Amino acid sequence: MVKIYLDDLRTPIDNDWLVVRNFYEFVNLVNKIGLDGVSLVSLDHDLGDTAIKEYFNNVSKNYVLEYSNIEEKTGYDVIKWLVDHFYEKNPDRIYMNRNDKKNTKIKFPEVVVHSANPIGSGNIMGYCNNFFMNEGQPQTCVRVEIKHTV
Repeated sequence: MVKIYLDDLRTPIDNDWLVVRNFYEFVNLVNKIGLDGVSLVSLDHDLGDTAIKEYFNNVSKNYVLEYSNIEEKTGYDVIKWLVDHFYEKNPDRIYMNRNDKKNTKIKFPEVVVHSANPIGSGNIMGYCNNFFMNEGQPQTCVRVEIKHTV
């Protein structure tokens, strides 16, 4: 089982992580390993120049995040892809009733968010925890601090 750390700039001090720098590297790695081979994912939100520009121009000043100003895919795109990928691999869960879902543990990695962007972090956590809730699983996606280098 592997741990995947998505961040365009930072690298965790703990060497147990596989580090990917963008959406496409993340997707390629998960497709290579398989969803069942991933135990933990830590997501950054802002992955590239326009995302960072949006953070400094809008989020930090106005507490507004406008995705139309971001050209790169973000950590939010990653969690949406991860959920879609889960349903591609488990289409039977789409039609299961809530009680059956609750009694059947899913094979999905633990997801945490280490982004400094409060709105982006909230969007990722909200999407992920809504997925967990829909699947009858504990809503465990939280924001964390992971020691890193830069």
